[in-house]
Amino acid sequence: MLWQAPLPDKYVKMDDDALAVAIAARKAELGDDLVVLGHHYQQDDVVRFADFTGDSFKLSQLAAEAVVERGSKWVIFAGVHFMAESADILTDDDVAVILPDMGAGCSMADMANYEQTVEAWEYLHECVRGENVRIVPMCYMNCTAAIKAFCGEHGGAVCTSSNAEKMLRWALAGSDEPLKDGEQVKILFLPDQHLGRNTGADLGFDVEKEMVVYDPKEPEACGEADVRRSSFILWKGHCSVHKLFRPEHVGQVKEVWPDVTVMVHPECDHAVVKAADCSGSTEAIIKAVTASAAGSRWAIGTEVHLVNRLRDEMKEKGVEVRMLSECQCLCTTMYRIDMPHLLYVMDQLVEGEVVNQVSVPEGVQHWAKVSMERMLRVTTGEAVKV
Repeated sequence: MLWQAPLPDKYVKMDDDALAVAIAARKAELGDDLVVLGHHYQQDDVVRFADFTGDSFKLSQLAAEAVVERGSKWVIFAGVHFMAESADILTDDDVAVILPDMGAGCSMADMANYEQTVEAWEYLHECVRGENVRIVPMCYMNCTAAIKAFCGEHGGAVCTSSNAEKMLRWALAGSDEPLKDGEQVKILFLPDQHLGRNTGADLGFDVEKEMVVYDPKEPEACGEADVRRSSFILWKGHCSVHKLFRPEHVGQVKEVWPDVTVMVHPECDHAVVKAADCSGSTEAIIKAVTASAAGSRWAIGTEVHLVNRLRDEMKEKGVEVRMLSECQCLCTTMYRIDMPHLLYVMDQLVEGEVVNQVSVPEGVQHWAKVSMERMLRVTTGEAVKV
């Protein structure tokens, strides 16, 4: 997480109504020069000013298209730092990507840094020395640009929660290089152990016998024998929001609503995913709930702002939606993006100054793009340049 300087007092002292009026006026003044992106987990007071809403990678793609169509100069990403990095990678060099609060990081992304990944890579290869084994690094989109670049440079790719199964099949088949006779593949999946475990289980791998957790703080705990027996080496990382859901929450909600459908995000613990009726990405959750028939009931295991918006939207259609748990399942780092910070960065743009710009170094951009291009090629069936 990066440091954010305190805002000038005038922004802190403004009430919500005044902030909303000022933001709307600034947005109108900046016109097509500005694109505002709002992640699904963002609070309502902020997301209402977004030109586009969605998941992180989808938003970055939309931004790349929009800045070309509109001739925009700036992108404000109401999300977290790794999302702004992806937007910077996908947009042209003359477009500035801005994060309203530089302290809006992602605890999961922060659980894997480049130096730790290099150390793990060397250790794992030492463990399989002399064996006919290929290790393919695969990273979840919720990681830093440096980790995406590492995977791109070492024959791997990035994946999303929507396409993780397809991407892991690709990796297990040898990624872009055909397997040699008798060669086996092991996947280093980072930074979210739960998405890796849940997706591997969906592919038929035994979560106890064919998977091992690698802790960058205790590498030796992942022994050579563990590495040799495992097809999946799962980085010890997790989402601080989805980690809050527990298997007993499923039973508790079904006692209240026996006819409820429980759907959770695959970033949840494997025991929660097994207990739920189904799991899916944020987009899959939205699609399933919005397509459901009147009278249906849903308990959703994901971030509270998204669930509350679905609850309000579906109420008129006769569909009941609630959180799986009453615990505060809030993305606290994204919550740092608020109206005062949004207005501040807009005011600075009007005054001719770009603040809180997120810039990914050229060398990192290159290999991160490679990892994204591989994902898009595998998932769309076409060669795609990003």
